[in-house]
Amino acid sequence: MTWEETIQFAREKKEFKELIKYCYLTDDLVWNVKEYGISEEYIEILRLIRECAPKAKELLEFGAGNGIASINFAINGYNVLSSEPDKSETVGAGAIKKLATHFNLKNISVIESYAEDVKESANKFDIVFARQCMHHANDLEAFTQNAYRLLKPGGLFFTVRDHVINSENNRQEFLRTHPFHQYYGGENAYTLKEYELALIKAGFKIAKRLGYFDSIINYFPEKDPLNKLTTQRNGQIKSKFPVLSNSTISKGILLRLFDIKHGPVSDDSNIIGRMYSFIATK
Repeated sequence: MTWEETIQFAREKKEFKELIKYCYLTDDLVWNVKEYGISEEYIEILRLIRECAPKAKELLEFGAGNGIASINFAINGYNVLSSEPDKSETVGAGAIKKLATHFNLKNISVIESYAEDVKESANKFDIVFARQCMHHANDLEAFTQNAYRLLKPGGLFFTVRDHVINSENNRQEFLRTHPFHQYYGGENAYTLKEYELALIKAGFKIAKRLGYFDSIINYFPEKDPLNKLTTQRNGQIKSKFPVLSNSTISKGILLRLFDIKHGPVSDDSNIIGRMYSFIATK
């Protein structure tokens, strides 16, 4: 299946209904844009962009998908170049063009291109933005190098919600459990070291590295994932050691033992395919 065929298939399946909704991949393109625009994820992204690059106007988005971010950036006043290799009118460049017409936006243009292949002039953009895109790169170094080339000196490279794994075994487990990979085969993930090395080799300075628990950008639409995982661990302890877990002292010892064996709940390395975001400067 293609990506478009996969999403069209998933839209018809009850088990994917919530996932499609929270991924903003419904067949109602306008709804997707409006809901994303008021999401806590996008609000925080916009806040950080305004904080880190208050004078920025020219923005390029890599891997723009159906345009939920690009259209919202244009609505918020940025001059946007939206790059997306998929041509379709439901999940790709065609959808972005339809949305630009719907919202009567004159400050956005669309090209059908992979991030590594964008041929715009060097030193042109204040911001290069990528949402859930960098982990799809076939060549991670080419991806970051082109972002660096396209940015003006002092420009901002902001990549969000990229899947992180710890090892090749992690990668294979992530791919086996991803809900869509079995259909279209296009998912991927890298280690934290691989992401950071690619950024540094391209010439970037990493200004912020947002771990999974560090920002709602990564874990949205979850509200408090750390509390959720803590509750799950407490439940495991109560299930395995029902008598001991009734005592505050013995429960504390059990929690410590679980931390030694599995790592602290706050250690996101226990989460395979967890999402990270990076803010880097040229």
